[in-house]
Parts: sequence; structure tokens; C-alpha cells
Amino acid sequence: MTHSGGEFFNSDKRISTPLTREKLVEMKRKAIRRGIWFSALNRTERACIDLTVKVVDRVRSLLLAKVLTTVVKKLSEAMENKITRLMREVGYGIALKISRIAQTWGYASANQWAMDLKFIRYLTMTRINDRKVYWA
Repeated sequence: MTHSGGEFFNSDKRISTPLTREKLVEMKRKAIRRGIWFSALNRTERACIDLTVKVVDRVRSLLLAKVLTTVVKKLSEAMENKITRLMREVGYGIALKISRIAQTWGYASANQWAMDLKFIRYLTMTRINDRKVYWA
């Protein structure tokens, strides 16, 4: 998952590319290579992707798109890098809190801190290495 605008930390993670055979095959290949195809998805979810790849070139059905979007979202979260996940779950919240505090102190440009990936990564790594939190 990449950062484009404010989508990186969007909680409902919309898929911006259309669901095509090529995209689904590519995602399946990556999942198999990483060893999560069978552990992250149940038999029904795997079958949905496999059958779609065999039958259609591009998903046009709204119902099928909803089902596949749920499955692709689940697979994307399972393939997500651990640091990226922690940045989204931990670092972003800390950055937002610090940004709001700085804004109340009158520092107007602090509103950009909550979307600065380098700042969020720094806060995440600091939090991971905090002895009280992760060494207990």
C-alpha cells in the first residue's frame, strides 16, 4: 500500500484500480510467494478469486466487485509490511495527537505533521524501541 494524498491512512482502504484478471493474478502470485495465500484466505475466498480469473477479463458486476474487494482488502492487509502496518496503527495516531497539541500552542504549520511519512515512521520506530512498551 502506498501513500497518495491522504489515502495511506484511510481506514476503509478503497481499491483504486479496476478489478481485472491481470491484477488478480498478480495479487495471487504475490500471496503465494509470500506464503499467505492459504493462511490468510479461506477456501471460499480463494475460490472466488480463482473462478473470476478463469471466467472474466474485467469485473463488471457490482455484486462480484463487492465480494472481490473484500477479499482483496483482506489479502492486502495480510501482505502489508509490518512497519507499514505499525505506522498506520500506532505512528499515525501519535503524530495526529502531537500535531493537535502543537496547533493549540499556536504553531499553525503543525497540521502537516500528521501526514508526514518520515515523521510518522520516526514516531513508530521510537515507539517500537520503547523499553516499557515492547520489552515487558
